[in-house]
Amino acid sequence: MSTLVKNIIRFIILILVQFFVLDKVHLNYMVTPYIYILFIFWMPFKFSRTLQMILAFLLGFALDSFRHNPGFHAAACVLIAYVRPFLINILIPHEGAETNYEEPSLKSMGGFGPYMIYAGVLTLLHNSWLFLLEALQFGNFWEFILKTLFSTLISIVLVIIAELLFSRKQKFRTNTV
Repeated sequence: MSTLVKNIIRFIILILVQFFVLDKVHLNYMVTPYIYILFIFWMPFKFSRTLQMILAFLLGFALDSFRHNPGFHAAACVLIAYVRPFLINILIPHEGAETNYEEPSLKSMGGFGPYMIYAGVLTLLHNSWLFLLEALQFGNFWEFILKTLFSTLISIVLVIIAELLFSRKQKFRTNTV
């Protein structure tokens, strides 16, 4: 399956799961699980930063349209799409996964630890920015912190489950001709 078709299918499925399943699950007013950000996590290494940010905007805009929000998700998605390449460069050696693998995964990132740092930092950043924009203030600082932490924890659990359940075929290139 081509990269384009695969990413279009991911985009649609993750938006639908987020809106029709996870948004209907009410764990607590402090916990909001987000799985749709996996689309940004799993974007191929070869995508330019501009393309990543455009796709992230479209992802966030699609969810904002479903939820009738004024761009909160779009802003949070663009932020993590902007930070993503910097984080990948820190976590992966330059001669590593970007040249050998198509997209970030447990295997391409070098194991569970680096992938969890990658997913954890991006999820925490997404949730912090999203909840700050929703509140537009630090009025109740502890509520903001707790909501961010609990939502990040449950989202990371969902990311781990998705990563383990939906292992992706990695295109591995060797130096042979």
